[in-house]
Amino acid sequence: MKQSLQLRLGQSLTMTPQLQQAIRLLQLSTLELSTEIQEALDSNMMLETVEDDTSASVSNNEGETAATEKATAETTDTESPGSDTENLESKLNEDATIPDELEVDTVWEDIYDSMSHLPTASSAPADNSEMEVVSITGESLQEHLDWQRELAPFSKTDSIIAAAIIDSVNEDGFLGCSIEEIHQGLVDEYEIELDEVAAVLKQVQNFDPPGVAARDLKESLILQLEQLDNTVDDLQHARTLVEQHFDQLANREYAQIMKQMKLSEPELKDVIALVQSLNPRPGSHITASNPEYIVPDVIVSKKKDKWVVELNPDAAPKIRINSHYASLIKQVNSSSDNAYMKNHLQEARWFIKSLQSRNETLLKVSTSIVNRQVGFLEHGEEAMKALVLHDIAEEVDMHESTISRVTTKKYMHTPRGIFELKYFFSSHVSTTSGGECSATAIRALLKKLIAAENHSKPLSDSKLADILADQGIKVARRTVAKYRESLSIPSSNERKQLT
Repeated sequence: MKQSLQLRLGQSLTMTPQLQQAIRLLQLSTLELSTEIQEALDSNMMLETVEDDTSASVSNNEGETAATEKATAETTDTESPGSDTENLESKLNEDATIPDELEVDTVWEDIYDSMSHLPTASSAPADNSEMEVVSITGESLQEHLDWQRELAPFSKTDSIIAAAIIDSVNEDGFLGCSIEEIHQGLVDEYEIELDEVAAVLKQVQNFDPPGVAARDLKESLILQLEQLDNTVDDLQHARTLVEQHFDQLANREYAQIMKQMKLSEPELKDVIALVQSLNPRPGSHITASNPEYIVPDVIVSKKKDKWVVELNPDAAPKIRINSHYASLIKQVNSSSDNAYMKNHLQEARWFIKSLQSRNETLLKVSTSIVNRQVGFLEHGEEAMKALVLHDIAEEVDMHESTISRVTTKKYMHTPRGIFELKYFFSSHVSTTSGGECSATAIRALLKKLIAAENHSKPLSDSKLADILADQGIKVARRTVAKYRESLSIPSSNERKQLT
């Protein structure tokens, strides 16, 4: 093979550490971003939190050379279509947006007029009062049962059996295995009879919560009824209904139940209401997990008949360059110390710029979503418009992958509640008039139709499809079934009730 020299002209994209950092911060949730900011504060001496009414500011050293500033932002030019990194890189390296040199203690609002509408730390009310820290600790169902086992007057052997039974209880409060299997696991080590396991099980079933350690739903309901006060109305009929007519009740064979129990329809309705007041999952309300709180990233409110989108000022800590340490760079004589401090200063600048880029992108995307979903904010889910990532990407001139990142695990606070940004995106179904109806709006219509149906003759999926067709929405029966199941609404047979 003959060797030769050739000249080729091409374009490529270099992922600088700064660009990678900006992309990574863009996809973080609010809680993850707060953790990232705290780690940056701990590792970089040039960063500090804003503790007064001044908004987060960026300080650049006057004496630092322009070559050092430009070197950290240098990337190879690219025109690669469809790349989400292209948008972020142009935003981070645009000279008109981010000057090469900034004075120490320069605030963002003095440089960027376009960001003057963003909420700052000054918009948050100052409260220096001491706040009480409340620690919330969860208790698992097993721990709750073990605590009662230790208080119960069990013998040593019975306590061992009870511990084995409690270990077999699942999260819903039901026994996960048979008493034969529990006995088999103990008999090799202890001389225990099957009757002893059954006797201890009866005692464990008297623990709180009522109905725990039952082998099936029927037994759990019976246990809960047994723990009710005898003065409760229709208690005896409820016990008879569950013990003798459970399968008929599950199949909603109300006519046969009324005939066999010799009850009128209003009487049976009262008995069923008592049974329905019981907990079908007795262990569900006891959980070891702590509650998870959602901090909205953006806040939507109506001001002067116009919907306004603002960043949540309390979503993440406000940071800035520490002016004292930044000013020490000129005073440090040691070249190694000077380089160390300059590196930290440059990293701090890029971190703040990446945060600023994240906020700008989040605000731009959120504003675009609100402008397209004004109907939802005004009238509710039924007015939700069909929307896909491509629609927002075209409007804000970004790639779909960027829109996907910025809408994942980000939340919007609206007068109608807190929603993930992904919630506002949904597929569409064609209407007879040639328009489009979003899947979210169809689910809202189904929920409304089912709520208003005759409970003694609930609407089938085919009937629901026909009603939607009469309203100009063309959906198949299986599509209706899919949307109904996504709403956790049972089928028409399971929704049947006594009037």
